[in-house]
Amino acid sequence: MKSDRLLIVEDDEEIAAFLHQGLAAEGYLVDLSSAGEGVLARVADGSYRMVILDRMLPDAEGVDLCRKIRAAGSNTMIMMLTAKDALAEKLEGLGAGADDYMTKPFAFEELLARIEVLLRRAPTGPELQPEIVVGDLRIDPVRKTAKRAGRDLDLTATEFALLHFLAARADTVLSRVEILKGVWGYSFDPHTNIVEVYIAYLRRKVEQEGEEKLIHTQRGFGYVLSKPHGADTA
Repeated sequence: MKSDRLLIVEDDEEIAAFLHQGLAAEGYLVDLSSAGEGVLARVADGSYRMVILDRMLPDAEGVDLCRKIRAAGSNTMIMMLTAKDALAEKLEGLGAGADDYMTKPFAFEELLARIEVLLRRAPTGPELQPEIVVGDLRIDPVRKTAKRAGRDLDLTATEFALLHFLAARADTVLSRVEILKGVWGYSFDPHTNIVEVYIAYLRRKVEQEGEEKLIHTQRGFGYVLSKPHGADTA
C-alpha cells in the first residue's frame, strides 16, 4: 500500500531531497537520515517496510550497516543505492542481505518499480496458506519460516521468497526468466545475474555438508527443486 513507511539513508542532500519528493508524491511516508548512526535503532521497531540505503555514508559503510540490520533479526526490505557498480561490489551488497541493488545514476521510474516489487513480496499480514513440504524441507508461508530436517533455515526475505517460489513448483524446471518474474517481478530480462547469486546463497543454507541436494541446475533450461531420491513427502 502507498502509505508504507520508507527510510532513506543518504548523505547527498540533492539525491535525498529528490527521493523524498518523488516517493512522497507517490503516497509513501518517507523519513530521511544522512548518516548510519541511529539507523539500527530506527529499523528495530519494525515501523519501516523498506530502507533505501546508500553504500558510502560519512560514518558507516552501507554493506556493514546492512549486515548489522540482518544480524539484528530484521526482515525489513533493503534497497542498496550506490555509485559503486562493479560486479564484485554488487555481489557483496547482496551477500550482506540487501534485497536489491541499484547504481547511480538511476531512473526514478525504475527505482519506483523495484520498490513496488519488493514491497509486494514483503510480509504484510496473516494469510491462510498451507505449509509446503518437499522431502525433509518444510516451509511455513504465514510465519515466513523454513526448516530442513528439523533445523531452522536463517533466510533473508528474498531468499525465503525464492525458496518458496521453487518449492511451490517442486519437480518443475523453472527458467531464469520465470524466476525473475515470479520472485523479483521483472517482466523483462534486466541482464543481471541476481538469480544465480541467490540460488548460490540458498544452496549454502539449504544443503549442508552430508545432506542430499534439493536444488538442481538443468543446464540450458533453469533450476528445479525436488526431494532427494527415496525421501517421503509427509
